[in-house]
Amino acid sequence: MSETIAPPALAAAPRAKAGASPIKLREAGLLLIIVALCVVMSFASEYFLTWDNVRAMLLSFSIEGIVVVGMTVLLIVGGIDLSVGSVVCLAMVITGKLFLLGLDPWTSGLVAIGCSALIGAMIGGCVTGIGLSHFIASLAFMVIVRGMSLALTQGTPQSLFSLPPEFKFIGQGALGGIPVVIIIFALIVGASDFALRRAALLRKVFYTGSNEKAALYSGIRTGHVKFWVTVLCSAMAGLAGVIYTARFGAATPTFGIGMELNAIAAVVIGGASLKGGSGTVLGAVLGLALLSVVSSSLILLDVSPYWQDVIKGLILLVAVTVDHLLNVKKILR
Repeated sequence: MSETIAPPALAAAPRAKAGASPIKLREAGLLLIIVALCVVMSFASEYFLTWDNVRAMLLSFSIEGIVVVGMTVLLIVGGIDLSVGSVVCLAMVITGKLFLLGLDPWTSGLVAIGCSALIGAMIGGCVTGIGLSHFIASLAFMVIVRGMSLALTQGTPQSLFSLPPEFKFIGQGALGGIPVVIIIFALIVGASDFALRRAALLRKVFYTGSNEKAALYSGIRTGHVKFWVTVLCSAMAGLAGVIYTARFGAATPTFGIGMELNAIAAVVIGGASLKGGSGTVLGAVLGLALLSVVSSSLILLDVSPYWQDVIKGLILLVAVTVDHLLNVKKILR
């Protein structure tokens, strides 16, 4: 059966998922919450709406937002990746290690992204070839990849102060007063959000996440879809790692711990379902923006770092609970 032919009912599914009014309402609601929180904080702290603080917030989630884009697509297809924080770190370590061995940073970065994609391919192979769940496979690789980062550096941070200025520019430079990392992030978000909402090819991601059996019967090679989306998620994490290297001029083998939880939280808060089949890149970015605004607010209000984690955890709990209740409501219908 042809891979491009799908029954009419199935063909309409992703468009409904990607652009249905509940999704738009969720995004609009998040935007209103962010605006309301910014208004409140503008009165609570005179430093909140200063350009330095706004710039710091944008920079804090712009590179991490690249990881969130990959995680969004993976959650839509029904998967999850707990290894992205470790992959980001390994990409930094590989880029730094190869540069210190004499390779130019651009080639080093491309090799790091390639290695990251290979890790995604191995996770995808465990899922589609062996039959493991994304959770178990990625959990194992989270530990393996972190161990590789520590082994390659012997647990010692790599100082990369000699990186050429043109490479550092992608992490530290600005165009027209706007940091380059924010521009890169905006381009990736714009392209990926448009592709998920409009591109016929990426409808298969929604088909697979919504009802894998129905998608399989319609001729879609769901195993291939899940495999390549997993590769994409890891490659995006690798790209983020290379940009982090350019930004900080260093590679620390403990970097990125907990990043996967922040990425998952952002995507779920943005409206993606842990059961797959729904979500948007824009919603995930708004979820990440909300977490960034909350973090900045708590810091300016001098809230203890320990309580900051508690508050973030509660926000995630609320988001997951809402997702669960919405899924229960769909089943009852």
